[in-house]
Amino acid sequence: MGLRIFPSLSMLVALLLWLLDSRAQAQSNGSAQALDALLQDYAYQAFNRPKTGIAYNGVVPMNLTGITISAMRLRSGSLRTRGVKMYKEIEIPKGVIVSPYVERLVLVYQNLGNWSSVYYPLSGYTYLAPVLGLIPYDAANLSAKNLPQLRINASGDPISIKFEDRRSEPAGSVAMCVSFDSDGSPSFSNVASGNFCSTTQQGHFGIVVESSALPPAPGVVPSPPPATRETGGGKSKVWIIIGSVIGGLVLLVLLALFLLWLRKFKRRKKMQQMEKAAEVGEALHMTNVGNTKAPAAMVTRTQPILESEYVP
Repeated sequence: MGLRIFPSLSMLVALLLWLLDSRAQAQSNGSAQALDALLQDYAYQAFNRPKTGIAYNGVVPMNLTGITISAMRLRSGSLRTRGVKMYKEIEIPKGVIVSPYVERLVLVYQNLGNWSSVYYPLSGYTYLAPVLGLIPYDAANLSAKNLPQLRINASGDPISIKFEDRRSEPAGSVAMCVSFDSDGSPSFSNVASGNFCSTTQQGHFGIVVESSALPPAPGVVPSPPPATRETGGGKSKVWIIIGSVIGGLVLLVLLALFLLWLRKFKRRKKMQQMEKAAEVGEALHMTNVGNTKAPAAMVTRTQPILESEYVP
């Protein structure tokens, strides 16, 4: 039984590590979604009697220095029939459909700069260009916060993204376009004409190369991801994960000790039962006979009678 405990412990530890990795990925995706909500708020603040089809640059907080944002208000019908010739590095063709339908929408542009690998980490890959985001929101209330994202779909030609700030990949390596959907799942495609990527919907986009093919480039390392308006939320999540892992390991150790104690208890109980079975029977009275002790019966079953006392 003791030998079977340790494989079980190994399996449980492996399960805990897998859960920790899954929660870390979920936390990264949750941080990216929180960043989208925060940047939507600051992008909307750039509007002051906005005109349709004009891009307005927003200002991010100091702890997000390096990220640039912009907002453009459009009519859904105009977006479908005319498109947008050039919105920063993004060209939107005719035939883009918005769902659910709204009369007006706002396209929020994001350039994550040196925060790209923080909010959209890709194991085994290095970014050659910063991550660019294109997120649509309802324009009915330009002072609203935490708005749900709309969906756009290019029914004809795809949306084209030109990455101006792009590093060259080393000789022999192949650069790839990467796009992230709303749940943070990446998908890869080929780069067109050196620094163009295409998509049919909203999301976040970048150009990457395998890390083994590219030595790390010197640059400013960004500080840890900032806490959004939920102050301290990220730190509390980290402590919750660490506490869960430590608590799980302590529980496993206690479980192993309990199983070992249970095994010893059962063995001791069995020995007591065997000893009790060996001692079953009537106990004899011990009496002194000279210098030794010998068993003696307390009473006799039949009283002795002399033959002379027997009268027929």
